[in-house]
Amino acid sequence: MSKQKSSVLLGAAFLMATSAIGPGFLTQTTVFTQQLAASFGFVILISVLLDIGAQLNIWRVLTVSGYRAQDLANALLPGLGYMLAALVVTGGLAFNIANIGGCGLGLQVLTGMDTVYGALLSCGIALFIFWMKEAGHVLDQFTRWLGILMVLLTLYVAVSSHPPVMQAVQQSVWPAVIDTKAIVTLVGGTVGGYISFAGAHRLLDAGISGTTQIRFVNRSAVSGIVITAIMRVLLFLAALGIITQGAVLDSGNPPASVFRIAAGEIGYRFFGIVMWSAAITSVVGAAYTSVSFLKTFHPFIAANERWFISVFILFSTVVFVIAGNPVQLLLMAGALNGLILPVALAVVLVAAGSTRLLQHYRHPVWMQLAGWLVVLIMGYLGGITIADWVK
Repeated sequence: MSKQKSSVLLGAAFLMATSAIGPGFLTQTTVFTQQLAASFGFVILISVLLDIGAQLNIWRVLTVSGYRAQDLANALLPGLGYMLAALVVTGGLAFNIANIGGCGLGLQVLTGMDTVYGALLSCGIALFIFWMKEAGHVLDQFTRWLGILMVLLTLYVAVSSHPPVMQAVQQSVWPAVIDTKAIVTLVGGTVGGYISFAGAHRLLDAGISGTTQIRFVNRSAVSGIVITAIMRVLLFLAALGIITQGAVLDSGNPPASVFRIAAGEIGYRFFGIVMWSAAITSVVGAAYTSVSFLKTFHPFIAANERWFISVFILFSTVVFVIAGNPVQLLLMAGALNGLILPVALAVVLVAAGSTRLLQHYRHPVWMQLAGWLVVLIMGYLGGITIADWVK
């Protein structure tokens, strides 16, 4: 395998992972740990299993067929791709508004800069990345190194908080309480909406497709989930250590409290770096993937992809500046994308059984069963979540 191909595969994994690890990810993990304590480990375990079932199916079917998700859906049923694109772009936009806010918050912690100015500066950095000559390569490197930095800093804080590891392991298998809303929100925040397609679309843009690439695609997809899971577990342990010591977290910024209480002022500065890194990589991931759902609909969009990405980022920034960034928006965005997942995955699985679309490829039965299981579970849990909202 060439160095360039290896870089693209790893870059796709980190693009998916860092798209998932945004401000919402940090907030969701901390808030649910505060609510469920060690039982949140079970939610993480179930969500990782569901994530793998979703990711392997989506990445494999798209790269084997050579179709992006919206084109595969339209080929399956004319008009279906437009509906899927509308759902994904809407979910991506909801996340991106919060992501821009996270950028401002991260820079405020680091420099004392007003969150609005921090958001505007980060918007400029994101635009700069996409307007560079080798934007794809820069995107791969940017998400990879910031992803590694986030994991290392969070590891330091997790160790500093002295979490009850054995209790967490025990309740990951036998929880004291099970929260279905937390599962929907976590899966939605990890592989829901645009996130599950980020890496697959990046591989297609890099020319990696066909049955000969299956093992590489599988490796890249699972790597993305593993990276995300490591970050989730470390943040969970950091928060759990603080909570079991009786500390009270700031409701306005729960994850910042975890970092500060666990490691003092240096921990608080680390939070600023982690928050900004998580937010800016999610901004570029959401913008890139959301526009990738539109660019095949018309040659004008494809020819002006960078302009459309720029408008997406600028619009998200303007909405944040006007409306702000409440913690509730971060939780709602994850749940929204969790509701999109069963619809998107069902479309991919139906297409996987079409010999017209996938020609001589036969999608493994065990993988189809795993995928439909994810659809059923997320559809059921999503229905419960909607019912709770209605109440």
